[in-house]
Amino acid sequence: MQQVSQPDSLKLEIDERVPDLVAMRRDLHEHPETAFEEVRTSGIVEQRLRALGFEVQTGIAKTGVVGLLRGGAAGPEARTLAIRADMDALPIYEQTDVDYRSQVDGKMHACGHDGHTSIGLTVADILSRRRSELKGNIKFIFQPAEEVVGGAKPMVEAGVMDDVDGVIGLHLISTYKVGRVGVRAGTVFASADKLTLTVHGRGGHGGMPHGTVDPIMIAAQVITALQTLISRETSPFSPAVITIGTFNAGTAFNIIPEKAELGGTLRAFAEEHRAYLTRRIEEVANGVATAMGGSCTVNVFDGCPPCVNNAAMTQMVQGAAVATVGQEFVDVGEEILTTGADDMAYFLNAAPGCYFIVGANNDEKGARYPHHHPRFNVDEDALPIAVEVLVRSALDFF
Repeated sequence: MQQVSQPDSLKLEIDERVPDLVAMRRDLHEHPETAFEEVRTSGIVEQRLRALGFEVQTGIAKTGVVGLLRGGAAGPEARTLAIRADMDALPIYEQTDVDYRSQVDGKMHACGHDGHTSIGLTVADILSRRRSELKGNIKFIFQPAEEVVGGAKPMVEAGVMDDVDGVIGLHLISTYKVGRVGVRAGTVFASADKLTLTVHGRGGHGGMPHGTVDPIMIAAQVITALQTLISRETSPFSPAVITIGTFNAGTAFNIIPEKAELGGTLRAFAEEHRAYLTRRIEEVANGVATAMGGSCTVNVFDGCPPCVNNAAMTQMVQGAAVATVGQEFVDVGEEILTTGADDMAYFLNAAPGCYFIVGANNDEKGARYPHHHPRFNVDEDALPIAVEVLVRSALDFF
């Protein structure tokens, strides 16, 4: 007699919650709040966690919320797993035509954090129903200000990771096909640092350049020279990016100014390479400027380190992903690497962890624009997939 397979009880639990999951995500999307202003969002998070019986802390890093679920089967030496979700939106005017578009002019969830928050709360709901069988504790960390790389570090400094043995989190990706999950050990998100370079020259008449030291000419040479750090001093097997995004100088067409100001970003996948390039940027910029008769002041503002996944935690999440979507839909190669940055890095540096990606791209639903685009959106079919991977990972952790 052929055996009839039983439906997966976890998938059924998640299916029952999909309407609330989607409604929650759309509500947050309609009411976006930018960095450190997530008052309404954190209030919803607090209310839901308290209703589930969590031990809740608020006001961490201004608007951060932490909810602790103590496992009913946890002994005195029980381990604690952290699950992190970010909450903030971006200062962007939304240009989508969805019914739940932003109701706040100039603010928009253009990076999927509305989804991350809703996913985290749904996972909290499901795991709270299994409290009696949990052999450890689960700490839910709802973080503000990821977009300005400002929320994670102060939360770690406030001690939220002091008793944590492992940490997991995810990012919805609008350029990665829905139904796929990317989980990879090692570095997955690059570091990100802000650069400002001020080139000092000697101003004068535009028609008499021989009596000046032209900072615009020097700055142009500096921009070109910095790219040799990538093309000639960076291994092809250790990617990095130096981008100059702003160039400001001068007040009139016929005046050579006193200074030129450049702004840019540095991205790297290895901490030691990041440190090397930081040093070399200053050396090269100063060398070029000095050789041309001027000088250059370089400031590198510490952004965030790369996100580096622990091998054992990654293996655990990979197993959960395979159980959720099937082996053929789980990617583990370099195709999931990104030079985008995420301050999840601070949590990963505080405890062994895994940060994975969940596909949310679907052209037919208009979910095809990149992150931080005014028409950004995600295929909401990605939400239950993310929930399931997190829940399975949490259960497997213990």
